[in-house]
Amino acid sequence: MSDAPKTNVRLEIAHVLFIDIVGYSIRPTDEQQALVDRLNKVVRSSDEFNRAAAAGRLKKIPTGDGMALIFHDSPEQPVECAVEISRVLKHHTDLLVRMGVHSGPVSEVTDVNGRVNAAGVGINLAQRLMDCGDAGHILLSKRVAEDLQQNGRWRPHLHDLGEVEVKHGDRVHVFNFHRGDAGNSEPPAKFIQAKQHDRPSTGSAPGKPGAGRFSICVLPFANISGDAEQEYFSDGISEDIITDLSKVSALNVVSRNTAFTFKGKSVDVRQVASQLNVSYVLEGSVRKAGGRVRITAQLIDGSNDSHVWAERYDRDLNDIFAIQDEISHAIVDALKVKLLPEEKKAIAQHGTDNVEAYNLFLMARESFVTGLEADERRNKAIIRLCRRAVEIDPNYAEAWALIAMAQMVMGAAGVRIEDGGLAAAERALSLNPNLAEAHSVRARIFLEKKSHDEALREIEIALRLDPESHEVNKCAAIVQFRQSQLNESIRYFEKAGALEETDFGSAGMLITCYGALGDAAGVKRAAEMTLARAEKILAHDANNGSAIGHGSVALAVLGQRERAKDWMDRALLIDPENITMRYNFVCALANYLKDKGAALQMVCPVFEKMGTGLIDHAKVDPDLACIRDDPRFKAMIAAAEARVASENVLPSG
Repeated sequence: MSDAPKTNVRLEIAHVLFIDIVGYSIRPTDEQQALVDRLNKVVRSSDEFNRAAAAGRLKKIPTGDGMALIFHDSPEQPVECAVEISRVLKHHTDLLVRMGVHSGPVSEVTDVNGRVNAAGVGINLAQRLMDCGDAGHILLSKRVAEDLQQNGRWRPHLHDLGEVEVKHGDRVHVFNFHRGDAGNSEPPAKFIQAKQHDRPSTGSAPGKPGAGRFSICVLPFANISGDAEQEYFSDGISEDIITDLSKVSALNVVSRNTAFTFKGKSVDVRQVASQLNVSYVLEGSVRKAGGRVRITAQLIDGSNDSHVWAERYDRDLNDIFAIQDEISHAIVDALKVKLLPEEKKAIAQHGTDNVEAYNLFLMARESFVTGLEADERRNKAIIRLCRRAVEIDPNYAEAWALIAMAQMVMGAAGVRIEDGGLAAAERALSLNPNLAEAHSVRARIFLEKKSHDEALREIEIALRLDPESHEVNKCAAIVQFRQSQLNESIRYFEKAGALEETDFGSAGMLITCYGALGDAAGVKRAAEMTLARAEKILAHDANNGSAIGHGSVALAVLGQRERAKDWMDRALLIDPENITMRYNFVCALANYLKDKGAALQMVCPVFEKMGTGLIDHAKVDPDLACIRDDPRFKAMIAAAEARVASENVLPSG
């Protein structure tokens, strides 16, 4: 037994504002403390600082020549605080600061004397961002900027500076935040020097071909195949073009998350360009029939609604990858952008060169996002589709990662899977170590093994590699939910739901999260979104038990008791073996229909089959708080844990 003093360590995703006093080190020693005191006074005048501090959701860590402020609820908090500080300091020209904001993992260590210290990637990157700036700058990481872009009030003030090299040879993607009363509108000297070094100036006017860096939004291509089931294909084409263009350093491409908010809507290109503050908009359509595909695409100048480039491709389906490459190169050529050698190589890379494997993967992915995560029927279909894809192309890393995801969630729900998806995940990473979805699967596997630190580390890697991935954000939400970090969980469930408008599962989880936090408006909005998405799925698949299940929970939340019970009865007839669907019914009965007896009766067959993941979920699920102390519920939990433990014991000899 050790006699060393004990410490308490907590690791979570936090939102960090790092502040530094410019010129501190060259000031006389007797002036330095006075500067720090004045900065502290300005910071304490911030309303956002005081709100977070009063709620116990803020840590302030002194750094000698500044401080790190660690917020725990939203990435908007540190930005709002930075704006308030900047506004005050506009009138203090003898106190100059620069600021950096990033969201990432932070370890807070409380020693035996109650002193708190903090460390982690979240703080380190916020400091590196800050180091890129000059006096007055508020610099944000790409992760923070993309979260803020979902709120229209922030979008006009976010200015993409691109990537720059920081300490240890790392590169970070930086956004400059400024508006009339806050921030510094001039690019930092570091970026001006980097731009001069990397790309010679063409002397062209900003926003016109030849200017060097352009902003563009790729609207979701319309599916005009006359078959709604082909929607997965047109969405896949749009996503791949966004991905390809994002590889070009001279282009600032609106995220898939933002672009797909216009899906299915009649839009005015000028209005889209103005709303998103972009120079160009790409729109198009896809018609797929038999072995042929017709794609039209047009690049439009957002300032005057004129066509910069347009083309129609009427080809054999096997040419789909060539068409995607041609569209990307045509846009680059139309804007007179010079591709770097590594950018040409990146655009030419695809997960597979086989159209049949690609089509199977897109079908599997559509099934993944339109179903309930632990729906055994859905997961078996995903595995069948992806197994066929990797039979055709054994090196299709994305398909291996989706196999791993389906196997992992089946194992978590209680289906016997030999390795819980680990072998498929490792195969994916051996083929592509930078595949974000494969890292997110590993995070979930670590979560099932109760290795929370490893899970957080893997999900941070996944988020850094692809913050716009639906799968990655949904995994991040579940990792946070299992650790009762509901505000962080909401952030990622909201983004997952925004990335995939058919994802009723994430919308359903938002009902639980907002309910636990007492946000009645959030609960109502999430329930309405869940019901609308479930009804949309049921319009094409009337026997989708998972959609009926989530929809019935939403109906219960919205006060439609009889309709909710009718939907439950129907779902149980259609899909009686769907354990996770039954679990959701338990939540509805216990928390929203206030029928404790029916909830306990419904949960009994669930506990007889559920796996470790669902057991751990039940232990922290706020929807089950009203029955968690019931002796019958405790007995079922204990029996389920004993059953799982016995199933995992290897036979002797």
